[in-house]
Parts: sequence; structure tokens; C-alpha cells
Amino acid sequence: MRIRLDPWPVDIEGGQLTLDPFDGTLIDIETPRWAAIPARPIPRQLSTVQVVDGKRRMEGRVFVEDDHGNVGMGGFGAYVVGAVSLCPHGSRAAELLDVRAMRVLAHAPALKLDPTSLSPRDPHSGTLLYHPVPTDSADPMAPLHRLQALMLDAEQTLSHGYASLVPTEETDDREALTSLTLQDGTLRRGGATLGGAVVGYVKTMQTQYLSADRVGLLSELKPGERTPILHMKSETGRSTRFTWYVRLSGAAFYQHPMSGVMRLEMYAPPEPDFLPPTVREVANLSGTLLGRLGSHAHKDPRAPQNLIPTAALEQAMGRSMGSADLVTRRIRAHIAGLQGVA
Repeated sequence: MRIRLDPWPVDIEGGQLTLDPFDGTLIDIETPRWAAIPARPIPRQLSTVQVVDGKRRMEGRVFVEDDHGNVGMGGFGAYVVGAVSLCPHGSRAAELLDVRAMRVLAHAPALKLDPTSLSPRDPHSGTLLYHPVPTDSADPMAPLHRLQALMLDAEQTLSHGYASLVPTEETDDREALTSLTLQDGTLRRGGATLGGAVVGYVKTMQTQYLSADRVGLLSELKPGERTPILHMKSETGRSTRFTWYVRLSGAAFYQHPMSGVMRLEMYAPPEPDFLPPTVREVANLSGTLLGRLGSHAHKDPRAPQNLIPTAALEQAMGRSMGSADLVTRRIRAHIAGLQGVA
């Protein structure tokens, strides 16, 4: 018997080893030779890297009746997105660019609600304002799904606001890449219309995109090495991406061989007839860049995929949402006030 540890923490649902099959299509766009590509140095002209992440929190699931007698499920929730700017060459300290927080009352679509203000007894502690947002269904889990979608949309808008342009036609696009944006997670559908050099980095692998004869390369990658770039089209054909895998660090002897491997993606046109040089340049430098930004196991249980800037950003976003216990008390006090309970 042979046993290897799943490198992801035990409280993460699914870990990294339970992979669903991919029903879309993958086409070789960079080279038909399926072999490791070595790490390349980061160009000197790339002076700024933005790391964008989001965080959401469901603060209370509620049963709501509006002023017209309609009833349904809802949920008080908060989400926040933020960005960190850093120099990939280490010439300056990382800088917190932006943290944007929002509170919503996600509710069943039939309800008609006004914004809900939770005022404290002590005015110095601030007012919590929840904006009503309808969900797509009356399902009890719909408020949580709506909150997640709002966070992802805000994350995408923020990341594309910082992004440099990537040409979409086969022209001379050798203009120096001076700025790059890393977005935690997969890229949202429709974001390609916004343009920009945005790279989605997928920390937890949940889908097996590669065929059986190719997946073995992921275990053989050395730190900094990557796979060739592929053109990926979803099973519905509604989203297309350039994608590749890169190894941040070697796997310990007791870990699964894919520990330390991350999948990256960038927006792609529907037809795989052109690989923009900028995409190739980003892929070439990705191993070196992410190897520098990767976290360490003695500091972060999600190492190395949970990047150091991301971990710091998560702390800032958590502070912006406030104490979960205090918010829960505020919600209970508000409901008690509506019921006339002192």
C-alpha cells in the first residue's frame, strides 16, 4: 500500500485530489510537443504586479416577510475585494491599493425590500447598511450563491481596472509588458470584453483537464517549469481560455506529486488560430514570479499556492468586514427591535 497526503488543509471541501472530468476541448496552441518548458527571468520592464482577491461572509440566514405579505428566504451577507501592488524585482515594499466592502441582504425574487440599516446603541461604532439584492430562485442556498457571484463580479471589475491591454489580433504587439494583474481563481465569463493582461490563478484543482497520457507531466515538473500553453473551450462553447500549468515548489516525499502545481489562465478568442506574444511572455515569466510569491508551509497551511500577497490581503479584507460576532449580535438586536422585544 502507498499513501500520500493531500497538500490542501483537511477543512477544504474536496481538497485537490478529487478531480471531475472535463467535457470541453483542449487544443495545442503553442507547440504540439508536450514537454516541460523551463522558467525564464522576469523582464526588467515589468515593474508592477497587482494581486486581486475577494472574500465573502454570510452573516445570518433569515426568513423574510415584506410589507405586501410576500414571504421567502434571505441572508445578511458581506463581501469585500482588494488589491495589492508589488514590484516583482523586490525593489519596493508591497502596497495595499484598495479594499472595497459591501453588505447585502440577498432575498427571494418575489420580495420587495428596502435597504436595511442596523444602527447600534453606541453611534460611534457605525451603522451597517445592507442593500437588498434579489436572488435567482427561492432555494434556501440561493442567498449564499448570490453573495458569491457578487463578490466574483466585483473582483473581476477591480482586476480589469488595473490591467494592461493585450492585443486581440495578430499584429506586432511587442510593446513592453509593464504591468500584470493576478486574480485569485478562474476568470469570469464575459470579462474578455474588458480587455487587459489579467491572469487567473487556480489554487485548488477540481477538474482534470488533461488526458491520461499528458497528466503525468504535472508530477514531473521542476520548480519554475511549466507546461505548454493550451487553448481551452468549455463544454458549452461559451468561454475560451489560454491555460497552462506551472510548479511553484517541489513536493515533499509524503505529499501527492501534484503538490505545488497551479493552473493559470488568460482570456482567449473563440477560435485557436493565434497565440498573442504577450500571453507567451506571461507564461514564460509565470514560474519565476509565482515561485517568488509562493507561501511557505510553516506560515500558511495552503502553501505554496496561497500567495504571500494574497494572505496579507485576506487579513486586510477580514478587518474591513468587522467582527463576525459583533455583526451577528447587531442583526439579532435589529430583529428583536422589529418584534418589539427590548
